[in-house]
Amino acid sequence: MNQFLDIHPEVAEAIASGKPVVALESTIISHGMPWPQNAETAKKVEQVIRDNGAIPATIAIINGRLKAGLSSDEIDTLAKAGLSVTKCSRRDLPFVVAQKQHGATTVAATMIIAAMAGIRVFATGGIGGVHRGAQQTFDISADLQELAKTNVAVVCAGAKSILDLALTREYLETQGVPVLGYKTDVLPAFYTRESDHTVDYNMTSAKDIAQFISAKWGMQLHGGTVIANPIPEEFAMDKESIDSAINQALAEMEEQGVGGKESTPFLLARVAELTGGNSLSSNIQLVFNNARLAAEIATAL
Repeated sequence: MNQFLDIHPEVAEAIASGKPVVALESTIISHGMPWPQNAETAKKVEQVIRDNGAIPATIAIINGRLKAGLSSDEIDTLAKAGLSVTKCSRRDLPFVVAQKQHGATTVAATMIIAAMAGIRVFATGGIGGVHRGAQQTFDISADLQELAKTNVAVVCAGAKSILDLALTREYLETQGVPVLGYKTDVLPAFYTRESDHTVDYNMTSAKDIAQFISAKWGMQLHGGTVIANPIPEEFAMDKESIDSAINQALAEMEEQGVGGKESTPFLLARVAELTGGNSLSSNIQLVFNNARLAAEIATAL
């Protein structure tokens, strides 16, 4: 048991008795949307996981303590603090813990804390990846390295289309991270169900995915698995309109000199503005959809 980690009693009981548990990240609460919509959405995602037979464990750092599972009040604390909360990847965890601050976890940090707690399945919106122009900037999300070494399966709607999807696929392949498509041969691109890229394997059931993950870890092949679950048809956005919004947001980001960990929140917020908020409602729906599938996989595991 890690001395820096608090596991919520309900989550600890579920892990001890072998019940399915699904981890959730907290960046979507602090940096994803404004109060009170962020708290409402976080609690709804937890409810979706419960409705599908698993126990939710929202991951964050509160007053310097790593948390696997938050109370309703702790979700509100993060949601109200919003952008003042430190967005934490692997490199930021020691600072936020040592300074006894609040932290919202990215995909990478959520995987680390979930693995510490013994949680094997994690639902999120989209994973980070290789940014456009990375040939010059070397801007590659730490999520990809974490997927290479940490034993947590990540259910997502693919990688955000603000990224360079071709390079992201290449990077994952180099690191030996399998990309499974749930009922699809094509890599979904977050807001849209399709991209110009394929997945490694098309899996048609949660049970098949669970067997794949069990075999991988059973052979001591360390690292995560990406389970790409396309956004439901009725919430998917038109590829052309989302692409044009992304291209405009990228151009503005370059003009304004935004970079590093600020780049993704800037792009997502700007794309939401340019699409009249449609991208935000799509974002919420795809998280619910991923939570459902993650609960099914955790149950099958």
